[in-house]
Amino acid sequence: MRVFHWVNFSAVLLLLTIGLIIYNNKALGISAEAKVFLKTFHVWVGYVLALNLAWRYLWGFVGSRYGRWATVLSFGRGYFSELGAYLRSLVSAEPRRYLGHNPLGRLMVLVLFVLLTVQAATGLVLAGTDIYYPPLGGWIAGWVAATGVDPATLVPGDKALVDPAAWEAMRGFRKPYITLHKWVFFVLSGAALLHVLAVVVLEIRSRSGLVSAMIHGYKTPDRKPEDRPE
Repeated sequence: MRVFHWVNFSAVLLLLTIGLIIYNNKALGISAEAKVFLKTFHVWVGYVLALNLAWRYLWGFVGSRYGRWATVLSFGRGYFSELGAYLRSLVSAEPRRYLGHNPLGRLMVLVLFVLLTVQAATGLVLAGTDIYYPPLGGWIAGWVAATGVDPATLVPGDKALVDPAAWEAMRGFRKPYITLHKWVFFVLSGAALLHVLAVVVLEIRSRSGLVSAMIHGYKTPDRKPEDRPE
């Protein structure tokens, strides 16, 4: 879990930073060659994120008690009463402790995983349309290559060897993916910032050991957690 969190944190931070530079490339005076380089770097970091997410999805079925989906995404009977009790405890001097995710944390995990999954999926499509990278790059290159041109010889950012009509059709195919990728970028940025702030505030208020657990792997709550097995 710690490995997932730190790889995820590093990859998301790097992707958001590069994405912001690409988004503002004209204002920053980024050259066409530099833009292609940034997109290529962005895609490779995206592969790391996608593989890390895939590993976490698998861990949710075979991992430890507090890492399994049955615990992390537990929204069944009793969830809302527990959420209410937790929210009431936040305004008191003694917030409820948890070894796993607290009720609000479960909601944030769900939101972040949906956003990250959508971002990774749309990013993999754009990797093909922008720089002809897997998993769709070969198909995209074959689609836009001019008659008689080997798709493998296409160069990202260079339209000299592409069929103009096919290129425009591909850009139309790409449009909803880039739009979704862009808007999820902004929502994910806000959600990630909110997540970090919530962790810091909760650590200060409840001394839950959440931050230190990301270093040594163990929570050390100062009183009995609500989700400790009997």
